[in-house]
Amino acid sequence: MLHKNSKELSKNIRLNAVRMVNRGGSSHIGSVLSIADILAVLYADIMKYNAKKPKWDGRDRFILSKGHAGAGVYAVLAECGFFEKAKLLDHFQNGSVFSGHVSDKSIPGVELSTGALGHGLPVGSGMALAAKLDNKQHHIFVLMSDGELNEGSNWEAFLFSAHHQLSNLTAIIDRNRIQSIRSTELTVKLEPLVEKFISFGWNVHEIDGHDHQSLKENLKVRDRYMPTVIIANTIKGKGVSFMENEVEWHYRIPLDEFFKQAIRELEIAEI
Repeated sequence: MLHKNSKELSKNIRLNAVRMVNRGGSSHIGSVLSIADILAVLYADIMKYNAKKPKWDGRDRFILSKGHAGAGVYAVLAECGFFEKAKLLDHFQNGSVFSGHVSDKSIPGVELSTGALGHGLPVGSGMALAAKLDNKQHHIFVLMSDGELNEGSNWEAFLFSAHHQLSNLTAIIDRNRIQSIRSTELTVKLEPLVEKFISFGWNVHEIDGHDHQSLKENLKVRDRYMPTVIIANTIKGKGVSFMENEVEWHYRIPLDEFFKQAIRELEIAEI
């Protein structure tokens, strides 16, 4: 594990991601910015890994189920030494392995290619059950979007994981309340979300997804018999004033003055 300061790491994730999306002409920057703090705390303080031996058997497994925020994963992996940061410049270029949606193709540290929503938790549940059957001690973390909870495959996985008492599994919900072109509650109402997870047999914690101390404390929580879900309340586009809570930045590319302003704001942000 590379012991970076989590706040410094989250700032670098955001700066890298904005530059990558600008250079490659891709999208989903709002989705990356909302999870930057979660990624930073996971990689700085929580997960076991070896950047020089990405397939080390004792590593914890991380799956980004909301694969469209892949630029954030590439950024954190580069910052933590899995590959040279210069390779981030290839993001979304023709022929590059650094596709817009996160890919495990030739990219050390990526456990699973994701893009179609609703696959991360089912795969993570299978990984957790396999680890339990093999008496392995590693933990599986799955970071999901709240809009992704519209997928029925996730609710099957929630049932499956509770039934098998997968205490080695943590699901993190990026609860930014915006999906696609409108709010989650206007698309398909999710609330009361805490009560839903409790009824499915999960250990539930609802926190501020940008508070590093709260993230550190809650990502360490383990229940002996239940999987854990963390509802991380976040702001889509967090860290860039004109992107925050604006649905257009799910798709829009930060170009010209928008790009310059975003970089200025992120560079002077306190950590």
